[in-house]
Amino acid sequence: MAENILTDYDSFFFLGIGGVSMSALAKLLFKTGKRVAGYDRCEGEYTDELKSMGIEVTSDYGADLSGSQVIVYTDALPESNAYIIQARRMRRVLISRGRLLVEVSRLFKSTVAVAGCHGKTTCTSMIAHILDHAQIPFASHIGGKDASLSNCCLKGYDVFVTEACEYKRNFLYLNPDVSVILNSDADHLDCYGTAENLRRAYVEFAAKSGKTIKLYGDLNEVDGITFGFDDRADYYAKNMRNVNGSYCFTAYERGKRLGGVSLSVCGKHNVLNALAAIAATRVGGMPFGKIAEGLASFTGVERRFERIGKYNGATCIADYAHHPTEIRAALKTARLITDGELYVVFQPHTYSRTKSFFKQFVSALSPLRKLMVYKTFAAREYYDDAGSALTLAGGIKRACYGECETDIENFLRTAAAGDTVLFLGAGDIYDVAKDVINIVN
Repeated sequence: MAENILTDYDSFFFLGIGGVSMSALAKLLFKTGKRVAGYDRCEGEYTDELKSMGIEVTSDYGADLSGSQVIVYTDALPESNAYIIQARRMRRVLISRGRLLVEVSRLFKSTVAVAGCHGKTTCTSMIAHILDHAQIPFASHIGGKDASLSNCCLKGYDVFVTEACEYKRNFLYLNPDVSVILNSDADHLDCYGTAENLRRAYVEFAAKSGKTIKLYGDLNEVDGITFGFDDRADYYAKNMRNVNGSYCFTAYERGKRLGGVSLSVCGKHNVLNALAAIAATRVGGMPFGKIAEGLASFTGVERRFERIGKYNGATCIADYAHHPTEIRAALKTARLITDGELYVVFQPHTYSRTKSFFKQFVSALSPLRKLMVYKTFAAREYYDDAGSALTLAGGIKRACYGECETDIENFLRTAAAGDTVLFLGAGDIYDVAKDVINIVN
């Protein structure tokens, strides 16, 4: 591989260009003047955005790679993929998504990387809004669709803020000036094996960073700036007030009052995300007034407790929660805003995650009176009965199993005004939910 791939090459072809992270990288390269094209077997909103920018995207298997010097591939593709084999035969430069992200980060004076099992997308977006509001020349690489910035933004080359994904240890490629570790909860045990191995990876990530911001009480062996609800943290919140599910609070920095913050997104967990964003931007000397204004301007990310419509008068909300901790947070927020019944449709994401955290999923979901476990989104995996949605539904006393949209419609037939329908999961449940809502509207 060339020492500086973005200096030495001009044309890039993305395999799996429709993914949220891949499409964001494709946009960034295109905006820097590179020739970009790509393939994805499933087209959607991100491929539509790319096409509207003038980027050639194909869903036909058999695209010509001869016009591209560099082939970028997603980790979801196996080594046996025909495109990867073709690229090697043609002696093209092959680079993974994670390694390309590192190359992109080198274009900027400094990098802020946000890691953790939960909250990466929201916190990254919050930091981007703060930088944008303060008119700092920056770029963002977001693992979701921000309401105003989408999944990518390029407004200068001073600061690059990005999600740092722990899957397959990808975040360890980065050497950020500032790292944010929101939490070290166990996930992706299919590639780490144990929670302790993942924990060690977070410690290694912190060691590769200039400065580390971490949750108070977590990763105690890491020397860093802390945030949390405990007033012993470097950054903490007081006077928290729930206003229709969203929170206002007073932010403190090492015992000194900074000022008030009013969030426009629901959930107490977002106070922690906001505190992490405050810490990350205060490290760079950002005036608190600009930080508070930037946080207020953040109105949310697609699939992060997003209101997507009504079903028989019931409010429908979609959330990306696919880990037991995230599910608990989403349910807690939903109960705050629900006057009537709470209906939950949960789609497990991968058999391995369901199998690894089976007891935790059962514990998080068992209190629900109205629960449907929808068929598993397998992603990169093959069927495993022990980690299937059907097996999970069978382990929860009041749960039913859903296989198709009609099953969801039947499950929701008693929903009415005042009720809330919560669609949870990181798979295609978002699109399924919108289809179900459209049927009655």
